[in-house]
Amino acid sequence: MNTLLKQLFLIFLSVSLLIACSKSEDTSQKKKLDPLEVVITPEIQKQIKTDMVNYQDISETLLIPGRLETQNRRLAKIGSPIIGRVSDLYVSLGDVVKKGQVLARVNSIELTQTQLTLIKSSQLIGLKTKAVERAKLLFEADVISKAEMLRVENELDAVKADYRASRDQLIVLGMSEKAVEKIETSGQINSFGDVISRFDGIIISRSINVGQIVNPQDTLFQVADLSKLWAVALIPEQQSSFIQKDEVVTIEIPALDNKKIETKIIFEDSIVDPQTRTVMVRAELDNPNLLLKPDMLTSMHIRSKKISRIAIPISSLVRENDRAHVFVQNTPQTFRLREVELGTKDGNLITVLGGIAQGETIVSDGAFHLNSERKKKELE
Repeated sequence: MNTLLKQLFLIFLSVSLLIACSKSEDTSQKKKLDPLEVVITPEIQKQIKTDMVNYQDISETLLIPGRLETQNRRLAKIGSPIIGRVSDLYVSLGDVVKKGQVLARVNSIELTQTQLTLIKSSQLIGLKTKAVERAKLLFEADVISKAEMLRVENELDAVKADYRASRDQLIVLGMSEKAVEKIETSGQINSFGDVISRFDGIIISRSINVGQIVNPQDTLFQVADLSKLWAVALIPEQQSSFIQKDEVVTIEIPALDNKKIETKIIFEDSIVDPQTRTVMVRAELDNPNLLLKPDMLTSMHIRSKKISRIAIPISSLVRENDRAHVFVQNTPQTFRLREVELGTKDGNLITVLGGIAQGETIVSDGAFHLNSERKKKELE
């Protein structure tokens, strides 16, 4: 019985040793076949360059949402200078117009009455002038008193005042000097007033229809010169120190396939908005082909001041499974692929938020060749 137990014990011990050796061999084999590790050969050594991870002076890029706006000095809100009813409408939304072009016509009782006052006062001036001349002769002949002569002169002055007032009023109501003179000479009343464009541009807003009653305070049209636009962004006050006037920024426009335009900051507000805690900045964009539209959404890329950050060359990055990796040196002859978390780019450098530490050695150039070698070994 003792002999049998000894034999069984020896068999169990042998099996245990075999299993332990098998596991050891498997572990050793797995270690040798680590898919993320690669041993460099003399040929690969010539194709790569290594550098130590360290802090670099990096300009981070702020990405600030914004929009395009029409420039104030290139936008005109146009109304009717007179109260009246719209009789004719000559333009539509989106039409290109020229300075002085008639946009609409308004029939106005106010205009008619003011022209009638002008014609009457113009005629009375002639009559009162003759009356003053007669009064002076009669006064010299001692037929009338000086008080009577002065009364007639005052009547002439009053008529002249009415004439000047009605003439000035017609100019205010939108009539030209030439049109006023024509009314004086012809005596014909024109009850129609014109709504005129103040400069070359495009009709971007129209709130008028034929038959509508309009007042001078109503905005009937908005005409804009869109050859230049503003890109406006609101910078958080904590980041406002990063920007200044004349700084070069990049404007990205998602609606135009993320088109990027380089320009300069032309205005930085001198106050912080107490509601949003932001500072408003503007950049000017040329728009010769009118592809840019007011109110398009934008992103303003603003470079910050230099800040010390851990950064690596972009050439050291390897993309695996849509993630960024670098080769980190384990031993003088081995490198292991390690995932890293990236920050912002600055030229050929990119900041690293996690995954590697200062002082580690990485492949800074030729990482692609090393990764190809790793994949080839993996397939063997």
